[in-house]
Amino acid sequence: MPVAGWIGLTPRVGTEKDRAMKTLKIAVTTTLAGLTACLLIAPVSAGDPTPAAAGGMDPEMMAKMMELSKTNENHKLLQSLDGTWSYKVKMWMNGDPSSKPDESKGTATRKSMMGGRYVEMDVKGKMEMPGADGKMQTMDFMGHGMEGYDNVKQKFVSTWIDNMGTGIMMVDGTYDEASKTFTYSGEYEAMPGMKTQIRETLKLTDKDHMLMEWYEMRGGKEVKTMEISYARQK
Repeated sequence: MPVAGWIGLTPRVGTEKDRAMKTLKIAVTTTLAGLTACLLIAPVSAGDPTPAAAGGMDPEMMAKMMELSKTNENHKLLQSLDGTWSYKVKMWMNGDPSSKPDESKGTATRKSMMGGRYVEMDVKGKMEMPGADGKMQTMDFMGHGMEGYDNVKQKFVSTWIDNMGTGIMMVDGTYDEASKTFTYSGEYEAMPGMKTQIRETLKLTDKDHMLMEWYEMRGGKEVKTMEISYARQK
């Protein structure tokens, strides 16, 4: 609160104790205001990565930030995947891809946003899941992903949420032009304290087909537990 505010709240007449308290409040507030002003206008030390001055951010730093906010070929690559895709999922919860998988299907819609800086993906489908009685039943599945390329980290970044949990999974990774494959890594925690390292690859087979493969670390060994094939709807 500014000094004037303290003056306005302090009675102009009263006991000696009241007047003393008024003087103390004004002194404390004035001191705090002075310290704040010093912090705002004082030159930064040589090691401070966040320059500040009375007129605002350092012009050179501002120019660099503006440059980092621009889109580039990495963002255009993600934009090229915009559209509606049909998908088929194969899951091996036992970690054995040679066994018969659980299968499901649905639709994924990808859309660029914020000037092409990010791509959001909405997924809707059906999944066979065990019910309260332990028997398999068909359930509605909804998921939402957000992807982008972080110019600061120089990595592709991605988040994922769905109606099968309450957490937000975050991964980052790279793109290999030769194999036309994204590779992401991260972890998720399905149960308290049960953190699992994961690796996800997304291969752009051609402009109308993609293949995602999901791997988990189990007992010190990486196993494939899911595969999703995408086909662009015409």
